Amino acid sequence: MLQEEKMGQGGQGRQEPVLKTENVAKRFRASVLEDVNLQIYPGEIFGIIGVSGAGKTTLLELLIGFMKNDKGKILFKSFEALAMQGSSYRSVFAEQRKFRSLFGFAAQVPSFYDDLTVEENMAYFGSLYNLSEQSIRENTKTILNLVGLDEHREALAANLSGGMQKRLDIACAMIHNPKILILDEPTADLDVLLRKQMWDLVRAINAKGTTVIIASHFLDEIESLCDRIALLHSKKIAWQGSVDELKKHYTKSEEIHLETISGNYEKVIQALKAKKLDISDMRREGRKLVIYTQKAELALHHLIHILEKLGEHILDVELKLPSLSEVFESITRKSG
Repeated sequence: MLQEEKMGQGGQGRQEPVLKTENVAKRFRASVLEDVNLQIYPGEIFGIIGVSGAGKTTLLELLIGFMKNDKGKILFKSFEALAMQGSSYRSVFAEQRKFRSLFGFAAQVPSFYDDLTVEENMAYFGSLYNLSEQSIRENTKTILNLVGLDEHREALAANLSGGMQKRLDIACAMIHNPKILILDEPTADLDVLLRKQMWDLVRAINAKGTTVIIASHFLDEIESLCDRIALLHSKKIAWQGSVDELKKHYTKSEEIHLETISGNYEKVIQALKAKKLDISDMRREGRKLVIYTQKAELALHHLIHILEKLGEHILDVELKLPSLSEVFESITRKSG
C-alpha cells in the first residue's frame, strides 16, 4: 500500500463530484474556452476529446491550477469531505497546497530529468511533496512495480525506450499517491502495442481507486476505456456523459454488420434496395457489409429472409451503434 502523509483514504462514493467547473472561461489573444461545466466523480476514468486546438490541454492546465481562469469557478472536495454530509467545495486556487496533494499530472512533454536514474527521479519528485525517505522508498517500490519499471530502477531516464519514459513520467506523477491522476495525450507517439500496454496500465491504476482524467485523440481507445467523456467543441462542452449516451443523443442510426462465407454482397444490396427500407447507406468494410439504418430490427428481419433465399451462409451478424469516431466526425463536420 502506498504511504500517504498528507491525506487519508477518504470516501469513494460517486454521489458528488470530486472536481467540477462552473462556467469556466479562458482567453489568450482570443477566447479559447467559454462557459465550461464539468463534473468528475471519484473512481471513474473520465475522457476529454476534441479536435486539435480545441483547448484540451488548456482545460487540463486550468483543472490543476497551473493557469488562472478568466471567469467561473474550479472547485474540489477532498475525499474526506466527500464522505461528510454538507461539506462545501473549495477553490483550487484558494487552497493550492491541499489540492496539489490530491492530484498528479503527466503532461505531453515529460517532466522527469534525463540525467537521473529512474529511482533518483522518483526520489526527487517525492521530495517536492515533502514525503519522508521511508515513504519515498515504499511508494517507489510499489509504483515502479505497478508501471513495470522495477527492473529498470537504476537505468538513466535518457536511456529508456519511449514507452518506458511515458511510464516513468506517470510514475513520477504518482509518487505522492494522488487521488486524481491527469494524463495529457499519454499514448502520443507510441505504436499500437505500446498504446495497448499504456491503457492496460491506466486500468490497473484506476482499479486501485485512483480517479483518472485523460485527454486523447485516439477515440477508439477512449471509447473502450472511459466511464464517461466530455466532448470539447466550439470552445464549450458539447456533451458530457457515457459514450453510449452520446451515440444515442447525436444519432438515430444503427449499424448492421454482416459477414457471409461467400463475401459476395452485390445481390444482397440489390435485394435490400428493392425492399425500399429506411436504409441510409450500405458499404463494404473488409469482409463485412455494413448497413446504416434507423430501423435496424426491421432491416435485419428482411436481411435474414434475403440471405436464406439467396442461399448465403452467415458467419456473423451484429447490431451496433456507430463508433465514437463516426459520431465525433459527424458532430464536428456539421457544426465546424
